[in-house]
Amino acid sequence: MNFQSENSDDAVLKELGNRIARYRLNRNQTQEALAQEAGVSERTVIRIEQGHSTQLTNLIRIVRALHMIENFETLIPTPAISPIQQMKMEGKKRKRASSISGRKKTNAPWSWGDEG
Repeated sequence: MNFQSENSDDAVLKELGNRIARYRLNRNQTQEALAQEAGVSERTVIRIEQGHSTQLTNLIRIVRALHMIENFETLIPTPAISPIQQMKMEGKKRKRASSISGRKKTNAPWSWGDEG
């Protein structure tokens, strides 16, 4: 199933459950072992794999136990800065160096300093 072709909540939950079950089976792991590693009940793993709703923290724990937590970056990537935000920030960027602080300004002409 493609998530874009069927996007009802039930269809998405069922597909997520199927994928989690396939990952678990690819690791040759029982539902009980996954539940224990994730710190959730076996019933929670069964419910998720069957496509039932659960708390988001349970899903996160199971995904972490399957060593797939880095995939959340793909699911919800870090948003890029919009061009408008970039333009607003441009005014705050440093555009030139400041004069050296502590330098005394004198009206005397410059010299090498070896005239004595």
